[in-house]
Amino acid sequence: MKKLLNFFNKRRCIKLLFVASFLYPTIMLAQDTGVTFDIDNFLDPGGFTSSINILLAMSVVTLIPFILISTTCFLRIVIVLSMVRQALATQQAPPNMILIALATFMTIFVMTPTFQKVIDTAVTPYNEGTITQKQAYNLAFQPFRHFMLKFTREKDLALFLEFSKIKVTQNLEEVPIYVIIPAFIISELKAAFQIGFLLFIPFIVIDLIISNILLSLGMFMLSPAMISLPFKILLFVLTDGWNLIIRGLLISFS
Repeated sequence: MKKLLNFFNKRRCIKLLFVASFLYPTIMLAQDTGVTFDIDNFLDPGGFTSSINILLAMSVVTLIPFILISTTCFLRIVIVLSMVRQALATQQAPPNMILIALATFMTIFVMTPTFQKVIDTAVTPYNEGTITQKQAYNLAFQPFRHFMLKFTREKDLALFLEFSKIKVTQNLEEVPIYVIIPAFIISELKAAFQIGFLLFIPFIVIDLIISNILLSLGMFMLSPAMISLPFKILLFVLTDGWNLIIRGLLISFS
């Protein structure tokens, strides 16, 4: 037992020496420069205010991509583009990186008027010092609220209002943002799946035609998907499919 206590005491001394080796140069430098090093001030809860603010700010910054995906047109665009690839059955062509890049730049294109309103109504006045930080946050959310409410179905909004125990109101300005965002997301999911259903129809027709031709020729062992793939790509290229899909998505947000 004594050997065990001696062992832990030795380890404690080693730890203290290790910490002191880092703190000693800092304390000596503070004395040379005339800066006082007070442990009580360092442990004062008020001394952590700025650090906590920085930590909270960094945490909010990490949530910005998640918020932008949930409150912009990115959700509908990326789902439709991924469904196009599934309908073509081209596996990983185009790759995920290309689809996400295209969806991102289309989102920037569609959301530019909304971003400009945020800059004009919130960012610029806050930088000029005419409004407070809280007012800037409230004003920055208003353009996003209007955009989401424009594409949110009343049925979806009523669903979350019902379960949020909030009094149903006809004034949309009184609806909190945490109710609008999930309603907007499921509305976008439904719109994206509706567009995806229409995209699948011509490619399914090609698959049925190829399958019937192979069956009539007695080629049971030949995969219809492998034969229909070139015809799908040919149809997509001849009809300028990417142009039509992007045009349809842009019209859906106009």
